[in-house]
Amino acid sequence: MDVYETWEDQEIQFDLSVNKALKMRNGEKIIDRLEFIEDTKGNSGDKGVLVITNLRAIWHSMTFARVSLSIGYNCIQDISTRIVNSRLKGITEAIYIQAKYNALRYEFVFTNLIPGNTRHFTSFIGVFKAYNSSRLYRELKLRGAILKNGHLRLLMFEKMYSTVNGVWNLSSEQGNLGAFIVTNIRLVWFAESNETFNISLPYIHINSIKIRESKFGEVLVIETNGYSGGFTLGFRIDPKDRLRTITKELSSLFRIHAQLPEFGVHFVNVDEVDNNEPIQIQPTISNDYDEFEDENTIGVSNTLAAYSVSKTGKEDGLPHYDSSLGLAVETLPEGYTIASLWEVIPNTKREQ
Repeated sequence: MDVYETWEDQEIQFDLSVNKALKMRNGEKIIDRLEFIEDTKGNSGDKGVLVITNLRAIWHSMTFARVSLSIGYNCIQDISTRIVNSRLKGITEAIYIQAKYNALRYEFVFTNLIPGNTRHFTSFIGVFKAYNSSRLYRELKLRGAILKNGHLRLLMFEKMYSTVNGVWNLSSEQGNLGAFIVTNIRLVWFAESNETFNISLPYIHINSIKIRESKFGEVLVIETNGYSGGFTLGFRIDPKDRLRTITKELSSLFRIHAQLPEFGVHFVNVDEVDNNEPIQIQPTISNDYDEFEDENTIGVSNTLAAYSVSKTGKEDGLPHYDSSLGLAVETLPEGYTIASLWEVIPNTKREQ
């Protein structure tokens, strides 16, 4: 069986339609929603809405339906504050984000236009810290300190269902004898001779669970998705009836978790609490746009240039003479031209 990969926390997306940007995947929850937030770096002078979920931050313009950002928390390298010059607010303190995606580094700056309101600081930074401290819910982990004396260190909201002994990990020619620990969030395998030789595999990274023939006979094969490296993991369990029973159990838990994944990110803003219960915030979309989304329109071509810093791990491009400008300019990233950087509305008729 194949499932929809969780891209929301793994990618940075530009200029999705508001409907697409605010479409929550299974298990994604809106934690806070703030109006009158300026995207000072890329859309200075434009009022927008900042939506903070347990997987990403979404900013969209309150004026133009096609202008939006989706910033996955896994792409963020650092969050701090910085004094900036906002077109709408002047010299003020703003939240400053450094991120990396697809070998490019980006900067994002968000300014709260409401005087004295710093909730975007507390919400954004608080949720990001909660995301960073709960990575075992979402990441494949090899040789981690996840066990103590053969007992799994349970995560919050994690329930252990069963322990399966006599499971051979077929990652080497001779195999390694160990055991499965099956929970509602992940599958853990560890070697009997050395519990630090282990793997913690959240269900959200599994693409398929199957029984296949191999040189070891019938084995359980688990394939992971591209975000976790696209691994193929093989395990031998005897006898065959036991192999089928365990495969059925894992497949069932995998399907259940896919319907409502537990991503482990929990944060309650003190401003949003009444009687110890968080207020439920629903995504809302304004109808007062000056520009309407054309689903067949290519994304705005100059968007990346507004936020991009440079390629990660490489020096800035060497300058060269551009005859159209009559100036020496830095070499642009692959796929960009001087003409495209000047476009406000993309030329959809240009030959690809």
